[in-house]
Amino acid sequence: MCRSIKTLRPPVLPEEATEDEVRAAALQYVRKVSGFRAPAAHNREVFEHAVDVIAAATAELLAGIEVRGGGGGGGTTTARHAS
Repeated sequence: MCRSIKTLRPPVLPEEATEDEVRAAALQYVRKVSGFRAPAAHNREVFEHAVDVIAAATAELLAGIEVRGGGGGGGTTTARHAS
């Protein structure tokens, strides 16, 4: 996969992923899959829509992931997306 996409959940990140971090990861994913760093004018709308959909799916995933035993507290930690 794309090396510039980083893990967006604790404990890899010290805090919850920000909306900007989620969107940046979605953009990198769309760039990788489409093969375009930036879309041509006639593809801009579909490119941006794909970034929006993937960012929303990523935020939903992060909000629902349960990370067990990952923190120093020894309990269950749930990663939540920061809005």
